[in-house]
Amino acid sequence: MASKIFMGDMPELMENILNNLNNENYSLYSCALVNRHWCKMSIPILWQNPFSFDQNPLFISQYFSSLNENEKFVLKECGINVNFPKTLFNYAKFLKVLDLSSLEWKVKKWFDFQHVDLRVSSKYLIINLLFKLFVESGATLHKIELYFSDYEINPEIFYSLGRNELFFSRLQDLSLGGIPDFNIESVTALLGILAKNTTKINVLKLEDFCSNYDARLLHALICIIKSQEQIKQFNLIGGEDYTTEFHGIISALECQNNSLQEVIIDSCACNTEFKVFMNCKNLEILRIRYCNDVKILETSLNTLEITSDTIYATNIVQILNKSGSLLQRLKLVSIDEPIWELSLLLETLKSSCPNIVYLNISDVGLSPQSLEFIGNLQNLQILTLWYLDEMLKSEPEIRVLQFAKLLPLTLQYLDLRYSDLDPYLDILLNNCYAPLKYLLIDRLDDEKKTKALIEFCIRKKTLNYVAISIDLDDNIKKEVEEYVTLVPCEHIVVNC
Repeated sequence: MASKIFMGDMPELMENILNNLNNENYSLYSCALVNRHWCKMSIPILWQNPFSFDQNPLFISQYFSSLNENEKFVLKECGINVNFPKTLFNYAKFLKVLDLSSLEWKVKKWFDFQHVDLRVSSKYLIINLLFKLFVESGATLHKIELYFSDYEINPEIFYSLGRNELFFSRLQDLSLGGIPDFNIESVTALLGILAKNTTKINVLKLEDFCSNYDARLLHALICIIKSQEQIKQFNLIGGEDYTTEFHGIISALECQNNSLQEVIIDSCACNTEFKVFMNCKNLEILRIRYCNDVKILETSLNTLEITSDTIYATNIVQILNKSGSLLQRLKLVSIDEPIWELSLLLETLKSSCPNIVYLNISDVGLSPQSLEFIGNLQNLQILTLWYLDEMLKSEPEIRVLQFAKLLPLTLQYLDLRYSDLDPYLDILLNNCYAPLKYLLIDRLDDEKKTKALIEFCIRKKTLNYVAISIDLDDNIKKEVEEYVTLVPCEHIVVNC
């Protein structure tokens, strides 16, 4: 079996293996050096999304080895040496992911390595030249992120797109944002081509969406939505002025009510258009960030995330009641002040949502009601509790003791950063029976807490990773690392 793989006699199996390394550049480079067969399979994967990697931008020169004389003249006008070596592969053909922002940044860095003074006009000439190369190379994109800033698409690219319809034919992920007024015509033209040539978009993201978009642009966006077979995820992020009007963009999603599974709304006023989501038969995930009037979005969910300056329980109890036992993942983060009508929220969750597996909630405190609610979650695996300081002023040792004993025996992940529970960490660990695998805390700064952590590791034998926000004393670190692995918080934090 192994010899057949090395000789390339099982290319489909080997290609599946290498595709699982698509984010591990060094591993793929090593595979490309094994032999000719592995090289032919590794190189296309390496060049699917080269602009997203933190690497030397000189790889851009590899794209220019096959330029014609007119295209080389463009580079000469920019002060670029056009004596590019011939390459073994047509690298442009392998492109699957195109992010205009990343492309622009890499081109800027490429000019720096060429020791050429960068002019804005030169930068956009190179970007347009690369875009045209990708279109004409035979590449088929799976994902494109269109953030234009000052970039305007050259008319030649529209001509090339008309002749190379396969370029967008397999597109699955489209992000659009940063559209200046002067660029409306070219963006609208590009969206028209997208609506005509692609029907496979699963993920549609509209960022910096403005209420005063040109009518032609809005129409083009609606055409894209209606031309897709099954949009599964829809993201709408409002502009700086807090978007209040959507001119039929949200209503157009009615044609996706059989396929839509996840909706993310950020910095928008949820007007009556949003009631369209109540008819989405397979909607499971709703993420609402810094929006008002969320009570309009009354639907049954598996995952609900609400992040806002202030959260009012009366605005979300309808969603919780309707979701009921289906709700498994819940994140409620109130930034500026505690959740209003917390008692109503906890009572609703206790009576309607017993199957929560993931819970991230701020300012919930350790009151008898909140402790009872958490203790009743017999399927809970992941718990994040932040901002408990105001709730710990009365009998904190007793409350922490009760909290530790009530933690469900299903719990594997506990994040108590920013909770002011550090002074009572020893009480928590000495009385915790949950088989924790991951623990995130702010401090571990004295012998008593260190001893409690080590004893917990010995007693439970489940704790694999501990993340501590504030740097440890070297002696404490050395002592703890004999029993558990210490990692940065970002390596193990679990998001909703």
